[in-house]
Amino acid sequence: MIDRRRILQLLAAASVAPGAALAEVAPPRSEIRPALAKLFADAGTEGTFVGYRTDDYLIMASDTERSGRGQLPASTFKVPHSLIALDCGVVADPDQDIFKWDGVTRDFPGWNQDHTLRSAIAVSAVPVYQEIARRIGAERMQRYLTLLDYGNHDIGGGIDQFWLRGALRIDPMQQIDFLDRLRRGALPVSARSQAWVRDILPVTPVGDAVIRAKTGLLGAEAGKPTLGWLVGWAEKGGGATVFALNLDIREPRHVGDRMALAQRCLHEIGAL
Repeated sequence: MIDRRRILQLLAAASVAPGAALAEVAPPRSEIRPALAKLFADAGTEGTFVGYRTDDYLIMASDTERSGRGQLPASTFKVPHSLIALDCGVVADPDQDIFKWDGVTRDFPGWNQDHTLRSAIAVSAVPVYQEIARRIGAERMQRYLTLLDYGNHDIGGGIDQFWLRGALRIDPMQQIDFLDRLRRGALPVSARSQAWVRDILPVTPVGDAVIRAKTGLLGAEAGKPTLGWLVGWAEKGGGATVFALNLDIREPRHVGDRMALAQRCLHEIGAL
């Protein structure tokens, strides 16, 4: 497991004197990359990017403060949510179990149909996952968030709302810690459930690399998105880079900028 508190301390040191004292620190090493912050400025917004290059145990971040600031996870929570559903048996098979459309027409066309877990995560169907959360129930949900050490573990605000507008918070460092454990199959749940979730994560090919990642958007249901997430990992050759990006949605184009900006950040740190 990544020692988040220690890495944030190292990032703070690096922000004062880049490279200072890091050479003597046991892996993972960490450093601030000002060029990453510039990519957000060039896009007309503010945000943060944290990348963990697993082959050389190097964590690179655009900043210190925002990289450790907790936010609502929004639909990035569908990653642990899927894992919990599969592990506790609420979903027996991500391709066979069907969640029937409730007949309510919503502004996102992909939501207005029946779904499997695989198709629901692909279109980020919130109503499907709200139904899954109700079936899991508060007691099991709380137990799993604590077991997985996900964010602040807080499900306050309603069993079908806590990740959208409730009390759950997670920061970019915690995101990459959780995702790296999932990538390696090192979470304290069944290997089968972890393998299924890795398999259903949306995939974006980039040259000879592949990005497995999930988006998240705060305020999307109200039609006023304020913050966007993209979290996951890039695979190239035999190496992998786990990453978390979030940015302020200042213009509508920023919703669609997340993947392109993440790819620029990954190129900047040598992951693509």
